[in-house]
Amino acid sequence: MKFKTCSLLIILFYSVGLFGFMYTPTISLFKQLVPFHLLLMTGLLISTQPLRSHSFWTFLAITYVAGFLIELAGTQTGLIFGSYAYGSTLGFKVFGTPLMIGVNWILVIYSVGMTLWQFGVRNRYAFVSLGAASVTVLDFLIEPVAMKYDYWDWAGGIVPVQNYIVWFFFSAFLLFLFQRSAFRKDNRSASTLFIVQFLFFLILYLQV
Repeated sequence: MKFKTCSLLIILFYSVGLFGFMYTPTISLFKQLVPFHLLLMTGLLISTQPLRSHSFWTFLAITYVAGFLIELAGTQTGLIFGSYAYGSTLGFKVFGTPLMIGVNWILVIYSVGMTLWQFGVRNRYAFVSLGAASVTVLDFLIEPVAMKYDYWDWAGGIVPVQNYIVWFFFSAFLLFLFQRSAFRKDNRSASTLFIVQFLFFLILYLQV
């Protein structure tokens, strides 16, 4: 699938989703569609990844497993991110942790990594630090939106500072793997996804 077509589809689906979450009568329906939306976005990005090599699939697998496991440990212990619990919006859960959360980590890390690469950031330390900071800012926007729409909820309704600290360092680790992996990093549709996703949550954040 061509980058331009994929980018247009990303913009279209996020625009429709934004309307669905902002229009009260359709919120329930669009919450049910979230897992399918995440899978669709993942499919679009995979379809536009040039030369899907072994290292590409390995990176996706590691990111998914690491993302799911850290969230699983987080929900079970409350010691990593803080005390939180997932709602129903992200779909089927194993031990209280939705399988889709690993997919979400793939989308975030892959799209941020591709965006930095498209902007010519090659220095390892700049790449990892800028990327981790971008992911953490995105999470800052996501948190109140997630609580409002039953993605997850925090004990007492307060997001602890340690959540953002862990997001920064864990995303830095995954971005280090991204930068060191040998697959091609010129998927322009992934850059579109990051920008559109950022605007999507920014607008909803301002509505909370």
